[in-house]
Amino acid sequence: MAKLTTKGRADLPKKEFAGPGRTFPIEDKSHARAPLSGASHSFDAGHITLGEEKRIDAQARRKLGK
Repeated sequence: MAKLTTKGRADLPKKEFAGPGRTFPIEDKSHARAPLSGASHSFDAGHITLGEEKRIDAQARRKLGK
């Protein structure tokens, strides 16, 4: 996975995040894989809604070309 610095993350446009509040950065394919499992863990923990989980998964899959 490519290194994403704090400054680099802050400079990313909103469209490069799959989750609410600039969570789950998906600026490249290596970062787009993480939300596929991370969103379900966040949903199971009660941090996001089912709709948010599905939206995050869909955005990550689009970035991966699936």
